[in-house]
Parts: sequence; C-alpha cells; structure tokens
Amino acid sequence: MSNNLYTDNNNHMHQNQSIGFDKYKSSTTFNEKVYFIENLDCANCGAKIEAKLNKLADIHFAQLTFATKKLKIVAKNPDELLPKIQQIASSIEHDIIISTTPNTSATHLTKQKQNFLTKQKLSLIEIILGASLFSIVEFTTLIPDSYTLYLYIITYLILGFHILKTAFTNLFRGNIFDENFLMSIATLGAFMIKEYPEAVGVMLFYRIGEYFEERATHKSRSQIMEAVDLRPETVNFINPHNQKIEIIPANKAKIGDILLVRVGDRIPVDGTVIEGESRVDTSPITGEPLPLKITTNSTITSGCVNLSGTIKMRVNKPLSQSMVSRILASVENAAANKPKIDKFITRFARIYTPIVVLIAILTAIFPSLITGNFEYWIYIALTFLVISCPCALVLSVPLAFFAGIGRASKLGILFKGGLSLEALTKIKTIVMDKTGTLTYGKFSVKAIYPTQNYTQNDLLAICASCEQYSTHPIATSIIHEATKSNLKNHAIYNHQEIAGEGIVAYLDNEKTKQVLCGNKRLLTRFNIHLPENLTSHNDTEIFIAINNKYAGSIIIGDIIKEDAKTTINKLNQLKLTTAMFTGDNELSAQTVAREIGINKVQAKLLPEDKLANLIKLRHQYGKVFFIGDGINDAPILAGADVGAAMGSGADAAIEAADVVFMNTKVHSILQAIYIARDTIQIAWQNVIFALTIKIAIMLFGLFGSASMWAAVFADTGVAILCILNSIRILYKKY
Repeated sequence: MSNNLYTDNNNHMHQNQSIGFDKYKSSTTFNEKVYFIENLDCANCGAKIEAKLNKLADIHFAQLTFATKKLKIVAKNPDELLPKIQQIASSIEHDIIISTTPNTSATHLTKQKQNFLTKQKLSLIEIILGASLFSIVEFTTLIPDSYTLYLYIITYLILGFHILKTAFTNLFRGNIFDENFLMSIATLGAFMIKEYPEAVGVMLFYRIGEYFEERATHKSRSQIMEAVDLRPETVNFINPHNQKIEIIPANKAKIGDILLVRVGDRIPVDGTVIEGESRVDTSPITGEPLPLKITTNSTITSGCVNLSGTIKMRVNKPLSQSMVSRILASVENAAANKPKIDKFITRFARIYTPIVVLIAILTAIFPSLITGNFEYWIYIALTFLVISCPCALVLSVPLAFFAGIGRASKLGILFKGGLSLEALTKIKTIVMDKTGTLTYGKFSVKAIYPTQNYTQNDLLAICASCEQYSTHPIATSIIHEATKSNLKNHAIYNHQEIAGEGIVAYLDNEKTKQVLCGNKRLLTRFNIHLPENLTSHNDTEIFIAINNKYAGSIIIGDIIKEDAKTTINKLNQLKLTTAMFTGDNELSAQTVAREIGINKVQAKLLPEDKLANLIKLRHQYGKVFFIGDGINDAPILAGADVGAAMGSGADAAIEAADVVFMNTKVHSILQAIYIARDTIQIAWQNVIFALTIKIAIMLFGLFGSASMWAAVFADTGVAILCILNSIRILYKKY
C-alpha cells in the first residue's frame, strides 16, 4: 500500500466531502495546518468558531472537528493567523486554547499535575458546595427565613458566577444566543419573579448536567480513540554498539533500527522480521481472527499483537508513516469530513435558537397582556430560553458518525469520510469484481486427468518442468502443486513460449522428447489429435502432449472465498441487486455466479467496459456500490457512487476508493453496510429524540405542566442520553 493510502483524492465522492478542499488543492500558494484545541466543551460553540473562521478573508478554508478536538486551517501562512484564530475562538468560549501540539503532550500533563485545581475539579467542588448550601436552605430549618434570600444569592453565585461572567463577556462580543447568556437570563429572570429556589435549583441542575455531559463526551471520545489509536508509547531498541536493549519513545525509532518484540507486545512500527518466528494477531488491523505465522524475512504490520515467540525486527517505516498512524489519521480525517445530515443540523441550529428565543419573547409579552398574569408567562418564557440551547442537536450527529467510523476501523474497514458512510445507506446495487474480491485471485490445481500411459504425478512433474521459468499465475500454481508433492523437475532445453497458446520444450529424458503444454490452439498448431470424449470444464484447462501424442490435461481454477456465498445470500435478503464484473470467460463467470447466488453477471469486460456497464446498472437499479482490488478497477471505483478497495489490492485502486477493506473477506461488505445503516439510524434517533423532548416540554410549558427543571433536562439531560446512544455502536457485533 502507498503512503498516501488514506489521503483525500479527486474522485467524485471526495470532491464533496470537505468544502473548499479542492479549491486549495489546486493551488500551490496555500498551506494546510492542523491545530489542537483545549477546553472546548460545547459542540455548538465549535460550530460557531468554524463559521466565523470561514468568513475571514485570510483563511481559505477552516474545519473544526469537535469529536477529535482538531482545527484544520488552509491559508497562505496559517501560523501567522494563529493570534487572530485564538482571538475568534476566545470570543466564543473564553478559555479555549489553540495550540500547535496535542494536549496529551508531556508538557501538558506535567502542568496538569502541578495544577491540582483543574477546571474539572474546580467545577466539581463548586457543584458539591452549591448543592450542600441549597440542600441546607431548601430542605432544613437551620436557616432563619430572614436569611434564606441571602443564602440563595450566595449559592447562586457559587454555582453561576462563571456562567454569569462568560455571558457578560460574550454579550459585548455579540454572542446574544450563547448558552451561558440564555441560562443567565433564565435564572436571573426567575429571581426577578421571586422564584428563588427555582433559580438556584435550575442553575444547580444545569451545572450537574453540564458536568456529566462533559464527562460523557470525554469518555465517549476516549473510547473511540482508544479503539483506533494503536500507537505504542515506547519500543525496545537494540543498541547496535553493545547489543543492549534500550527503551526509547516509539516516534524516535528510525528506518533500519533493530527492535525486540516480546510475546504479548504490540508490533510498534511496520518492519521485517530478521530473527525468530511467531504467530501474530492481525485482528486489530484487519479484523481477521485467525493468527498469522511469521518467520525470518516476513513483513509485519504495526498494530498487530505478537502471540507466541520473541522476534527481532528491522524498522521499515517510522511511526508517523506506519499503519497504526495511517489508520488513526484515516479515522480522524473521516470524522472531519462532515456528512449531509451533520451540515444540515449545524445550519438548523443557527436558526433554531433565534426562533425559540423569539417564541419565548412573544410568550412573555402577548399572553401576559391578555391574561394579566405576568409572572406565570414570564416563567414559561424563561423555560423556553433554557430549551433554546442547541448543544444536544449539534453534538449528537457528529459523535454518532465518529463512533460508527471508529467501530468500522476495528473491523478493518476504513471509511474516508462521513459522506461515504452516508452514501452507503442509499445504494441499491452492489457490483463486485470476481478475481481477488469474490475469489482469492490465486490459481490452484483442481484436477489432473492423465491418459492410461501416464500417472497424475508424471503429468504434473513434466508440466511443472516446462513452466519452471514462467511467472504467470497459472504456471506458479502448477509449480507449487509439484513442489507440494515433492516432485523433481526434469532438465529442459530448447524452451519456447508461444504467446497466447503455451510452451514447447524438450526434456532431457530417454522416454520424453518433445512436450507441449498449453491450450487447444497450441495442440492444433502441432496437429495433435484430441480425444472426442473430452469433458468440458469451466476452469482453465492445460492440455499436454508428449512426443506428438495427447497425454492428458490439468485443470487450474481460482478458489471462491468461503464467506462469499453466505454474504451474497444476506445481501440478496436485504433486497440489494448483486452483480459481478469480470474479464474472465462467460462460462467461468456464470459458474461462480451460480455457486454463490449473484443476480447479474458481465464477463469478458475490459476496464472501460466495466465503467459503461456500471452506468447502465445505475440507471436500471439505482445507486451502485462497487468493490474491487486491481489496478484496472481504479476507473470504475472512481465512477461508482461508493467505491471500495480490498486492502490487498493495488495502490491505484485504494487511492480511488471511498472505503478501504484492510482484509480480503467478502463479509466486510455486509459489515460496512450494517455499520453505515446503524450510524445513520442512531444519528436520526438522536436528532428526533432531542427535538421531540424539547418541543414536548415547550408544549407542556404552555399548558402549565413543565418547569425550568424539565427544561434543563431537555438541554443537558438529552445531550447525555444522545451521547450514550451514539457510543453503543462500539459494542455491537457485526
């Protein structure tokens, strides 16, 4: 696989996955820089920051991903704009820090250890203190009535001072729909209508909800990142001077270094085994459950786990270029490429809050004037202000996609963007290449039919001798079978290969002089008579003639993958049209299709024919999902609505694909579809649930059956439930 395996490419899907990406890609004057964000707790605030940055003339493209806490900036000189970027971010959420290094760095961790009172700990102390004072004044008689108001005010300031300060600061920056401002107005309004316990209680409930929402968001993000981040912290480096083992940071291992990998260790970087043998668990990378045997000169991939023996390995790629880093980058890039539903919710949130605030204002004015009950309708309006916070909506969709993309990567399925995953739910037709996708793409000897003058071993040994200088897959399969049977090659001379027909050779053997190995055309050329009762075969047939007489045939065929039939059957049950495209002959293609249950077959296709036939299928049945692995599949991969490449395939095919299967299992196709459908379903569940609860509480409020407590639940409570709903995909079996 190429080093650019998971970068964006120019096919139709990726052109739409990141607004502005192609605009700067074509120009050499723009540079891309990724920054790390600390203290961003609000998904809606992240959306506001992104929107403001994209309005700057100096910034060509800005993309903030709340799920990964990363900000991508495309500009002529991104670093020169960092102070302005920081200023904009701080204007939305004042304690945000934009940095060029990740907040998991050693420096950051050291600072956190030095500062005992972290933001999270301070928040927890405020909540506990505020809850204790609120409980004393509300549920005991220890405080005289004349002092309760003062204690309510003190409790409110303990719980809400940070929110009031942020709201006041943001007010002068034009953020009138900031959640801190809305919560401040709602609770201060409650004080004005003398609902003191309600004002303090709601602020307490809001702070508790906000705390658990932050914890749930952090926990879910950590679970997803831990699922895909297989990078080691250290490696066992063998010093070439004294052969002693030194523990060094993994990112310090250089190409050519020798590392020791003990039993139970994870392979730290991509490399080659130079000593020892073992079995490795490749499931963290490919999803393949069966261990893989490795010996000296075996190539090993980072992220796999060493199971049975200590090995020494030579580093082929540094950590930054190894598979574990590329998979992590793929998942993060995919999370940044927002699907349509995410963009829709972000746009919807911009109008949702102003609309609900307007409804709150109208509710406070007109019913009050009609009924004269000002306090009641102002209270209802205040509940609407709390409900108007869109965080649950803005957070729930990207987190669902991030979880789905993370889950897929654990199964060896890499989506290059949210659009790919979203598009996969709309496909109606699945087109698969035959060789390497539905079959192993490795030819093997299926049967040998000698005449009565020869044995199977005679025929196999003679044919292998003639094919010993060929690198053709058919020749390789014959040689492999002869080697497996411990048959020795005959010495040959006057070896001649006739293109498209076969081989003519002479063996240094008393009984056998001239040998012909090839198709019927070769034997016809030399006037060799074939028996009339020959059985026709669907697979490739090698005919052999010895000393101008027919001696028998060897049947060579590609083996169908074990999981192909069950997978195709399940795809058919999902009412998807299954089709197979291949350059092989019609008889061979139809045989494979019948055996595994494929609906449509197109054989003898050139690469340009495949694309034309795909377009016809799209017009006939609907959007197409194509899966292939060969270099000749690149055009059709780019032309499909969703294109997937098997991980063992050619680099050009992988570059052109929207989805990459790190393994060669047909079942991965079904897993990808299931994950895509579940992800979209969960995202819409979150949206519908959040809106339903908010609208329901607003309606109950209009009829006097909902309080500000319920409104807070509609904000932070719903957000927590949406987060928990999103991450359940991580634990689902596929």
